[in-house]
Amino acid sequence: MAGIYIHIPFCKQACHYCDFHFSTSLKKKDDLINALTKELELRKEEFKDITIETIYFGGGTPSLLTNNELQFLIDAVYKHYKVSNNPEITLEANPDDLSKNRIIELSKSPINRLSIGIQSFFEADLKLMNRAHNAEEAKACLEEATKHFDNISLDLIYGIPGSTNAQWNENIETALSYNVPHISSYALTVEPKTALASFIKKGIIDNVDDEQAHEQFHILKEKLEDEGFMHYELSNFGKDNFFSRNNSAYWKGKSYIGIGPSAHSFNGKQRGWNVSNNSKYIKAIQQNELPIEIEILTLTDQYNEYVMTGLRTIWGVSFLKVENDFGIVFKDYLIEQSEVFINQHLLYIDDEHLRVTKKGQFLSDGIASELFKLNLS
Repeated sequence: MAGIYIHIPFCKQACHYCDFHFSTSLKKKDDLINALTKELELRKEEFKDITIETIYFGGGTPSLLTNNELQFLIDAVYKHYKVSNNPEITLEANPDDLSKNRIIELSKSPINRLSIGIQSFFEADLKLMNRAHNAEEAKACLEEATKHFDNISLDLIYGIPGSTNAQWNENIETALSYNVPHISSYALTVEPKTALASFIKKGIIDNVDDEQAHEQFHILKEKLEDEGFMHYELSNFGKDNFFSRNNSAYWKGKSYIGIGPSAHSFNGKQRGWNVSNNSKYIKAIQQNELPIEIEILTLTDQYNEYVMTGLRTIWGVSFLKVENDFGIVFKDYLIEQSEVFINQHLLYIDDEHLRVTKKGQFLSDGIASELFKLNLS
């Protein structure tokens, strides 16, 4: 199994917390779309004998593209790659782009999964984050989308300065009222060089309260699990048969190609990333060049990658896989390093897999870093 990620680097406006690559100018949109299709063609040999099971439009804001433009890109994937009979094709979308007519049009396209960036149902939160939509648009788009799509995910952000636990509870309850089968939820993170970081530094906005974010994470987990959601990855909750196939592939170490400026690729042995500049990306592709940097992963890198992704999921880290793929030295090291976290009830061993406890979930990335192996090739 393999996937294709297509990065659409355009947004109507910049969210204050975002550090992804995007542009608010659409002047180069046509050239960019042509470059995306050209890159798909240039890289087809990478997946010559591999079946594509997921196509994911991320960004940026992919819903800024018209249905015809999205279809043009999907057609390019089918032209140059072997695609499964029932691929998961996801479109990230913002509520302000999802009018009733647009949703109906999308439901007639090959796109069969929507990932909708709600973030919050409170106006104050949306204004603080500088989102392009308002709360009423969020509710209206979900009301309509659920009539035409079975497979919908929505995003929520917790740990927003000024947002109380009571408001967070209301956000979750509102999301649940639309009976969506998947929710992705992330702690608000203050990234360097973002507007949010600047506002906090100047005292315009209060800093993120890590303790409150921790509380809201556990509120979310308890409420969603009570409603039959599986907490299958640190930031993701899904009903049966509605886990994100695209993201699950990332966490399980499957291969994927990232198409577009700033997009990342991975094949198990090496990682690559495209230039994060629309003009440079377009120019290179027009010259039949791939504007990509490649990092060859050492055995240690591959082990660390597996530990990091595995601990974030319900599948955990398999001791057998570690021994078979990396060697007994790595397995012994993992067992030794994990002992302190097992004693602290942050990790546990079940069926020869190392997994995080409920107590340890919010800390899983930090725990994983302590299990990393260093200085081996």
